[in-house]
Amino acid sequence: MRWFLLLVLVSLSPSLRAEFTAGTAKTDITPKTLPVLVNGGMTSRSIDVVKAPVHARSLAFSDGETTIVIVVADSCMMPRDLLDRAKQMASEKSGIPMDHILISATHTHTAPSCMGALGTDADPVYSLFLTKKLVEAILTPLEDMQPARIGWGSIDAADYTALRRWVIHPDFMQLDPFGAKTVRANMHAATKWEQVIGKTGPEDPELSMISVQTAEGKPLGLLANFSMHYFGDRDISPDYFGLFSDGIQEELAPGDDQFVAMMSHGCSGDIWRHDYEKSSDRKSQQTTIEEYSQGMIELALKAIEKIDYEVPETICMAEKRMTLAYRVPGPERLAWAENMVVAMGDRLPKTKPEVYAREQLILHEKQETEIVVQALRLGDRIAIATTPNETYAISGLKIKNASPAPHTMVIELANGGDGYIPPPEQHLLGGYNTWPARSAGLQVDAEPIIVETAVELLEKVTARPRTDRRPRHGPAAHHLLSLSPAAYWRLDEFAGPRAIDSSPNHRDGILGAQTLFFLPGPQSEAFSLGGANRAVHVVESRITARLPGLDTNDYTVSLWFWSGSPPASIDVAEWLFSRRHVGGSLDEGDHIGLHDAPDGNRYLALVKEGSGLSFLEAGKIERWQWHHLVLARSRGSVHLYLDSEKLYVSSGRPLSSPSSIEFCFGGPSEAGKTTFEGRLDEIAVFGRALSDEECQKVFQVSTVP
Repeated sequence: MRWFLLLVLVSLSPSLRAEFTAGTAKTDITPKTLPVLVNGGMTSRSIDVVKAPVHARSLAFSDGETTIVIVVADSCMMPRDLLDRAKQMASEKSGIPMDHILISATHTHTAPSCMGALGTDADPVYSLFLTKKLVEAILTPLEDMQPARIGWGSIDAADYTALRRWVIHPDFMQLDPFGAKTVRANMHAATKWEQVIGKTGPEDPELSMISVQTAEGKPLGLLANFSMHYFGDRDISPDYFGLFSDGIQEELAPGDDQFVAMMSHGCSGDIWRHDYEKSSDRKSQQTTIEEYSQGMIELALKAIEKIDYEVPETICMAEKRMTLAYRVPGPERLAWAENMVVAMGDRLPKTKPEVYAREQLILHEKQETEIVVQALRLGDRIAIATTPNETYAISGLKIKNASPAPHTMVIELANGGDGYIPPPEQHLLGGYNTWPARSAGLQVDAEPIIVETAVELLEKVTARPRTDRRPRHGPAAHHLLSLSPAAYWRLDEFAGPRAIDSSPNHRDGILGAQTLFFLPGPQSEAFSLGGANRAVHVVESRITARLPGLDTNDYTVSLWFWSGSPPASIDVAEWLFSRRHVGGSLDEGDHIGLHDAPDGNRYLALVKEGSGLSFLEAGKIERWQWHHLVLARSRGSVHLYLDSEKLYVSSGRPLSSPSSIEFCFGGPSEAGKTTFEGRLDEIAVFGRALSDEECQKVFQVSTVP
């Protein structure tokens, strides 16, 4: 018996298990026939000059039982059917299951077209050529697999990525291609600061890397991932993705053709490189593609120096295929599209309405499509999830936040090119990323479905439950909780409709449909430990809550707000907070708003029951800066504080006693009144009037400048 147990122990010994091996390849996919169609623009174009070769770079991994191949190709986007053909051909030759092959596009906008999108068709000659080359890219790394080890590295690259999609002020709403004024958010709208409110979402500044070495510690491969849409280049070119990959090779393994570095595309549907918060003028941050790439290389090298390597015992991969519907045109839009396409005749579309008219007919014909989502695990600590879309940065953050693996990379435009998937609330704001077309045509709830599927697949490959990596409460949050609020909404959710109450009272608020999530809040570790503090942005929307049992005449509201409206745009008032009887008018209850005074500054406006509208002319409010507001009522006495300074004290009559009281934030309780345009955070309601010292200390503990 002892010999049998010894035999079992020996068989389980790590030294006798199959070795973890890896292989690499770099396959030239530069077109041989020129000119070639190039997509990524609104209308069709072709290019007959190659500035730099485009490649498909590959990494293969095996634990002796499971083999996984990852290919990153210099392409704007690639259709699922083309990729499936390449996978099937490679699978038949290698025996590797199709669902263990990941192929993604870098999203360079200067690569040959293999997929029809907007005004550009797929180049038929190049599509056949690329299919064969992708088969080669899958098979080649399998020819020279060798013992290897891997490690994870990441670094903050916030200076290299920024939001390009901004909320537009209602006065400057734009027309969509169908002739309707629906556009309340759009890409690059912030080139005109006087017309925008703020960003529509967060960035993901993480530059992450999976580094591969031989068993002896020699560099073998690098898979990087970053959320920045594309830089912009000329002629046929791999954009910054190729410059980064070639630059890393020169730094880590010059002259070694066995080493292959690649840059995959992170979640970048609403991302570009210009930071509009710093300047609306793109030229103010002008740099060359070479300078941009070199800066990224230098950051990557700093992270690589700190990587610890390990030999994974096992690897795992899973895939799910789903059918999702397209947002097809209704009868009226379909008739409009048919008439416009008939008028075009045999020529290609030249205008934006013509492009989208043709797209309506394509969506009407297709009705639905199959999409592919994957997840894989390399050892116990490293995972990758994919989407076949141009995914917003917040979607990638959702997946990373919930992933059971300590380190997770999210690669978009993988295994298909199924267009933008804005979160549902973003669809309500319109703009290019939402206009129905093959480039943005999936059903409105595609984003939560795909994100949830990616997280479920990560749970499957890791055999562990999802997690929540949002920051912990900091001392300012704990201080608010120590004052025993009736409700405390931190507003760090990724999605609605509930604003979760952080107090023990479980009084969740309801977030309006046009609430935007996970934007930067007041930045201070006093609020959030281990990560950035987050806030919501309300766009013609409100946060509402009913707090039964809260005394009408003794209460306090504490909140942080960030005013987004352009200067001199608030004629009467944007209502920030409202408390009234359900069904009552603005003449009842307490209401606080913002107004722009004749002196050019922004101040608070106040309505107390029975006292009418008061315009405060003290406590100037800066646009795009966080401010702290407290209203404390004790019977007829109302105290108002801005950034711990007491601005207003008034005595008057107590509030009438209602049967039901509603608290509204970001908009008034009365329909038709102007809503607040900006961000809200850290809203706390108390069932008593806080003292002067307590009101001021809430701000002081936050340590926000």
